[in-house]
Amino acid sequence: MADTQAAGTGQEQPQDTADQPEKQPKSVRVVLLALMIAMMLAMLDNMIVGTAMPTIVGELGGLEHLSWVVTGYTLATAASTPLWGKIGDMYGRKGAFMTSIVIFLIGSALSGMAQNMGELIGFRAVQGLGAGGLMVGVMAIIGDLIPPRERGKYQGMMAGVMALAMIGGPLVGGTITDNWGWRWAFYINLPLGVVALIAISAVLHLPKKRNKARIDYLGAGLLTLGITSIVLVTTWGGSEYAWTSARIMELIAIGVAALVGFVFWQTKAAEPVLPLHIFRSRNFTLMSIIGFIVGFVMFGATLFLPLYQQSVQGASATNSGLLLLPMLGAMLVTSMVAGRVTTNSGRYKVFPIAGGVLLAVGMYLLSTMDTDTSRLTSGVFMAVVGLGMGCLMQITMLVAQNSVEMKDMGVASSSTTLFRTLGSSFGVAIMGAIFNNRVKDVMAERAGSIGSKITEQSAQLDAKSLAKLPAVAREAYQHAVSAGTHSAFLLGAGIAVAVLVAAVFVKEVPLKGGAQKAGSDEAAPMPMVEAV
Repeated sequence: MADTQAAGTGQEQPQDTADQPEKQPKSVRVVLLALMIAMMLAMLDNMIVGTAMPTIVGELGGLEHLSWVVTGYTLATAASTPLWGKIGDMYGRKGAFMTSIVIFLIGSALSGMAQNMGELIGFRAVQGLGAGGLMVGVMAIIGDLIPPRERGKYQGMMAGVMALAMIGGPLVGGTITDNWGWRWAFYINLPLGVVALIAISAVLHLPKKRNKARIDYLGAGLLTLGITSIVLVTTWGGSEYAWTSARIMELIAIGVAALVGFVFWQTKAAEPVLPLHIFRSRNFTLMSIIGFIVGFVMFGATLFLPLYQQSVQGASATNSGLLLLPMLGAMLVTSMVAGRVTTNSGRYKVFPIAGGVLLAVGMYLLSTMDTDTSRLTSGVFMAVVGLGMGCLMQITMLVAQNSVEMKDMGVASSSTTLFRTLGSSFGVAIMGAIFNNRVKDVMAERAGSIGSKITEQSAQLDAKSLAKLPAVAREAYQHAVSAGTHSAFLLGAGIAVAVLVAAVFVKEVPLKGGAQKAGSDEAAPMPMVEAV
């Protein structure tokens, strides 16, 4: 597929949307399968590793550095995401994507061989560097292969991979750790990654790019510094350090200064890491905002829902992934329907609007849960949230890619992914701080000094610790968790309203990729079979 084809001009102008979808060649389906495996690698890893962490700490020690196993991975992923998108645009999508898989697999193998917590944190950062290119590569290659008008059909596939990772991750992680040992939580990535590499190498053939422009190292450095500071603020604020502490204030100042400097430099750089002209598209800017909010709300919800059901409703921690099934199932079904409707009609604005309404309503319903809420009721509330997410998850990427030229496809994909990642960091941190503070206050109110002692070290207790508490303290903790989730979800509902506001201003630009009208001077996109 030539870079000058299949993408149009990237301007928000009406284009032909006549619709005669071609039957997919088998080779494209093989590529898509390999891409979904790579996507699952990125999403499944944290779910599996999270389940194995207690065992890892038990063997390697270093409990005080436990958070850095996650933070190191997150920092490396967030910082490298824009770079992978730009490298793919400049030097070719296939090579950049395969390189990111190789780096991810090297990091996985090294993490499995780690002998102490310091090594594990460093190797997890290597993993994160590769992971930054996995999601971006998947989205950008799909953007190269499949016109936006046809891309909606594959939303269900991507949503299915996400649901499978969230549901199966804890189960797979627990099974692997119990039967094979925690090191296989990392080694399991190797066979899957090799299969994806072989399939992509053999079947995917995109044109090689040769770009004499150099990578904008100054811009990359400023962006990395800014993102790192932001992620550290959201990770440490309210936990390691008080929000008003000197360390947090220093990080905020460094982050703001670095990002301001980055924006200024991008206007001067010959080949900017994040070309600011893509934000001239109203739709792209709005999709970036919506993606940030979806990340904020979604990851906050998936963090506190299992905690609520385990602590208040008495569910088993072992099956924590299955507790999210109503939300993830609704998300999967809605995403498939939204994709099919978008492909058949070429219209999509209704989905961000509906998604904003459903997400806000669903989060508000979750905020009404208390100690007497049944699992059936909470399942219905989760399904409403899932319906909203299904309308938004893939539509944001689809519209963002439809709003830029083909030469900026990688940057558009990486920017949208980055905003969602930053949204998740802010969501987990801010909702977590509100939750923890509320739990501590309610425990102090209901259980006095005993409650304060219980939550002195952590506001989140596992099932075993909860069972050991006296009856009075256990009841107080259940009320405290209910109050904490109420505050966190109520904040999520308020934030979700911004999705609806942003969606109202989306301009429904016809999706590129329709068949050519008779007498039309505009070339139709090259068939997908020519790219494989």
